[in-house]
Amino acid sequence: MSHRLFVALRPPEAIRQALALCQSGIPGARWQVDAQLHITLRFIGDVEGHQAEDVVSALATIQAPKLPLRLSGVGHFGKGDRINALWAGVSPVEGITALHHKIDRALVRVGIAPDPRAFVPHLTLARFAASARASVAETWLAEHATLSSAPFVAEDFTLYESHMGRHGSDYRPVERWPLS
Repeated sequence: MSHRLFVALRPPEAIRQALALCQSGIPGARWQVDAQLHITLRFIGDVEGHQAEDVVSALATIQAPKLPLRLSGVGHFGKGDRINALWAGVSPVEGITALHHKIDRALVRVGIAPDPRAFVPHLTLARFAASARASVAETWLAEHATLSSAPFVAEDFTLYESHMGRHGSDYRPVERWPLS
């Protein structure tokens, strides 16, 4: 049986509630619901059952400090004049990037290919159909360019399994590990 996995930090409720207040005003945006709000540390993808067990074992070996973080700015992913996601940035990037690299190295040791993409610490706020023009979000991006939050501390990281449903993805925690 295949499992679609990713590793993420879950921001505290107060941060998620603050984000909910800015999740509106763009036609065609599919805003992430509270249960979907997370900061991806490493997308793993589809793995078979035995390899999923290896992933859990590898992640259990990671030692890293608690991370003081805050939301900082907004941006979007897409190509050319197309947009496929809006996000809130996360800073400072040094600690979270170090944790991403530790997770990546641990996963490579159990046969998961290294992450080919540059790591951009972010929290996805909305997704768009492949045909969405970036111009639909220009006003929203300008209005929220200075988005920031009170500092918060990430005290653990979680392995999630993603299940596709009628209303988007459903994320279920598989295992959680404390940061020291």
